Amino acid sequence: MAAQVKYAKNGNVHIAYRVVGEGPIDLVVVPGWVTHLEAHWEDPLVWRFAERLAGFSRLILFDKRGTGLSDPVSEENLPTLEMRMEDVHTVLDAVGSKKAALLGISEGGPMCALFAATYPERTSALVMSGCYAKWIRDTDYPWAPTREEHQAAFIAYEKNWGTPIGFRTVAPSVANDESCRNWWARNLRLGASPGAGIALYRMNIEIDIRGVLPSIRVPTLILHREGDRLINVGNSRYMASRIPDAKYVELRGVDHLPWFGDSETVLDHIEEFLTGVRPVVANDRILSTVLFVDIVGSTERALSMGDSRWRDLLNTFHQQVRQELDRFRGRLIDTAGDGVFASFDGPARAVRCASALRDRLIGLGVTIRSGVHTGECEVAGDKLAGIAVHIGARVAAVAEAGEILVSSTVKDLVAGSGLGFASRGRHMLKGLTDELELYAVTLAGSGVIA
Repeated sequence: MAAQVKYAKNGNVHIAYRVVGEGPIDLVVVPGWVTHLEAHWEDPLVWRFAERLAGFSRLILFDKRGTGLSDPVSEENLPTLEMRMEDVHTVLDAVGSKKAALLGISEGGPMCALFAATYPERTSALVMSGCYAKWIRDTDYPWAPTREEHQAAFIAYEKNWGTPIGFRTVAPSVANDESCRNWWARNLRLGASPGAGIALYRMNIEIDIRGVLPSIRVPTLILHREGDRLINVGNSRYMASRIPDAKYVELRGVDHLPWFGDSETVLDHIEEFLTGVRPVVANDRILSTVLFVDIVGSTERALSMGDSRWRDLLNTFHQQVRQELDRFRGRLIDTAGDGVFASFDGPARAVRCASALRDRLIGLGVTIRSGVHTGECEVAGDKLAGIAVHIGARVAAVAEAGEILVSSTVKDLVAGSGLGFASRGRHMLKGLTDELELYAVTLAGSGVIA
């Protein structure tokens, strides 16, 4: 996703785009509402979604005119569907694409549908996720909000623009995840100004492509989650019944945005539809013990020591961390300044490594806090991810200076190891829905590798 951002010019308007991957299929993602070509794809879950698409396609991403890195437009000259189709043409020409599949997300769907019907010679397939044909309720179209409900949303969004406004609706499964909420708020701020964002919203609700649907003759896949809280599933059922030979897949879940929730199932359907091959499920999850270590009071220490001495101290700190990891068969996953993230194939070794580090670093005048958790982790190359990693980081974050905190899972798994623990009570950790019982290590044994 480090692909260079480039610009294609349509008339006087510059459209920002980037190309990721080298697959045999050209795939254009037409996003919903407002985006920012860089910030939008920064969140790990969103990036992984795009990375998977780029694994079987040449993925073409862009910001619609008036949003993100593309040229802004005045509220008096908002882009029509026709203008947006011209922008897609311009980007396709710029990257040398003769024919591409279109993936429309949310309000990007109607434009993709119109493009597919108008330019079938340049459209190899149409995929729509969480889309609609019309977004104002009518007597013969009861699945959309009323104009009054939209008006209330205009006011709320304009008043709270740049905050996580609306995130519980578009992604309820991660609504309490602070990093995801921050991603949404930042995407709004960088994607458009409050005035431009609301103006685009007002324009989007006037779109009605119902008359176009029977004219779509390219292979079409429509995906929609049954519990989508932003766009009712009835919208996609309606479109599927009117697009000739459309394939309709109704998925479990409540998230509107496809990269949250069970995104792998969404991606499986898209890949199979576009390539004809159902992806093979790889064994990319393992049980692992994660250890997080942070230096206590690092900011104050750095200020008092000065940059040069602090850098020397950090180098020594990381050197000693690597030595202890080698001794206890740990694997260094990541470092971030004064922090360390490592994994182990046994929880007792992780606890004893943390204890050995704590004792060894006292000689440097360094106090650390540590957190240990065991759980199922997602393997991504040399990295680990997933909820178990988040839990390990949160456990470390609530540890006191010099303390090694472990989850109840770790305590239960090391029974008979000679390790001792004292209960620190139940804690509600950020991003989790249930409290977690935590324990402080009181006896780490002799440091013998177990």
